[in-house]
Amino acid sequence: MANQDWFDKDFYKALGVNPDASDGDIKKAYRKLAKDLHPDKNPDNAEAEQRFKEVSEAYSVLADAEQRKEYDAIRTMSHGGARFTAGGGGPSGFSDDVFSGFFSRQSGRQPGGSATSMDDLLAGLFTGGGGGFSTGGGFNQPARGTDVEASASLTFRQAVSGDTVTLRRADGTTVTTRVPPGVRDGQKIRLRGKGNPGAAGNGDLILTIAVEPHPVFGRDGDNLTITVPVTFDEAALGAQITVPTFEGSSVTVKLPSGTPSGRTLRVKGRGVQRKEGTSGDLLVTVSVTVPQKLDGAARDAVEAYAEATKGDDPRAGLADQARAS
Repeated sequence: MANQDWFDKDFYKALGVNPDASDGDIKKAYRKLAKDLHPDKNPDNAEAEQRFKEVSEAYSVLADAEQRKEYDAIRTMSHGGARFTAGGGGPSGFSDDVFSGFFSRQSGRQPGGSATSMDDLLAGLFTGGGGGFSTGGGFNQPARGTDVEASASLTFRQAVSGDTVTLRRADGTTVTTRVPPGVRDGQKIRLRGKGNPGAAGNGDLILTIAVEPHPVFGRDGDNLTITVPVTFDEAALGAQITVPTFEGSSVTVKLPSGTPSGRTLRVKGRGVQRKEGTSGDLLVTVSVTVPQKLDGAARDAVEAYAEATKGDDPRAGLADQARAS
């Protein structure tokens, strides 16, 4: 049904189509815009979210034959026909030409002598289907259900791989939905039509995700991270090390000789697997371990190494850098 702010909105412009566009053209334009502007594709983008709302509102009106007909009539009014004015026109801010055929300006009565009210006049201007102006001065429009906010706690594996979760509303009813792969901690997901019911359709469910930490893996965007301990000799001499993957298998990673503790190596394509077919990488950070206890030959070997490298100072120049401005 008509909404009061239709006077100020150009739904055709919002969708980028001409006023004589076919239903097919309108649907095609909406689908493209909705895909590009969808909140899931534009997280934390307030401008895209606002445009998405405008596009959705425009399509909801223009896709309905009756609402589009009513909207077109209102547009005609606002572009030169019977219309609201800023004041100084006819009664209640309407331009005089609307009322000239209905009122006697001297008495405020119809030509037949019977009094008429503003509501009677508006009822005659806008009829059919229960639409048009309400007696309260606004437009009647079925209300859409309100949005509902909720939170869901997911394990790290559920967040990375995606899962089906069931949520319980305050009234005891449940909502089952599919959480896509790769959701992040704190991310909001809008589930269309899963909110409170209304005459013009259900509202949305806005779900805030909380992701539990994993004991081994972490996240860096679509990349998965892991810290792998290596021995001194592996780091110094180089080695082939085995690294677990998120899927449960393992990969062999080549550790170059002279690898320092903290260096990160990349394993392509073993990160978050998106449903679009894209994937992140596995980032392997090396941590050189130090033996807690040395005995016998191991201690002798380390002492021999210390003697062989005597005079090497890994902290050379550090004090000068610390004093630099």
